Amino acid sequence: MKKVLLLTFAVVFGLGMGMAAVSAQASYQDPLAPKLPVPRFVTLGSKKVNVRTGPGLRYPITVVLEKKGLPVEVVKQFNGWRKILDKEGDEGWVYMNLLSGKRAVIIDNGEQIMRDDPQEDSRPVVKLDMGVIARLHKCDGGWCKISIDGYGGWVERQNVWGVLPNETFAD
Repeated sequence: MKKVLLLTFAVVFGLGMGMAAVSAQASYQDPLAPKLPVPRFVTLGSKKVNVRTGPGLRYPITVVLEKKGLPVEVVKQFNGWRKILDKEGDEGWVYMNLLSGKRAVIIDNGEQIMRDDPQEDSRPVVKLDMGVIARLHKCDGGWCKISIDGYGGWVERQNVWGVLPNETFAD
């Protein structure tokens, strides 16, 4: 009698767990996908990020990005996976937990001058080399407010990579 009860309990418990798993899968929705637009910029949230050919662990790794805080563009979403594009044109899929909503930009178009105010004739703050990554605080019109190593100021939007052309952004 005990064997029959134990077997019945195991079967019922197992079916219940299986149904809970099916129910959880059927009701799963990507919590970020419906709310956030595509394309958009994010940053790498980990020191090492494997970029894959498809949205899943079974897909091969095409490139490994090793720069936490590097800005990347999200161009597509599928469940918890994001298809990203970096400044060099490397493209592939990463799991959303490896990305951060923090914003950053890469200085582009040669050496740039960070200015005190968003005006061409404003006082220079610091000279930034091409390729430098800076934290993005705000973009409005043709200028973006950034900071790096204790310096803060404005650079022309056309001279950074990591912001959409008409995006208004404020952290």
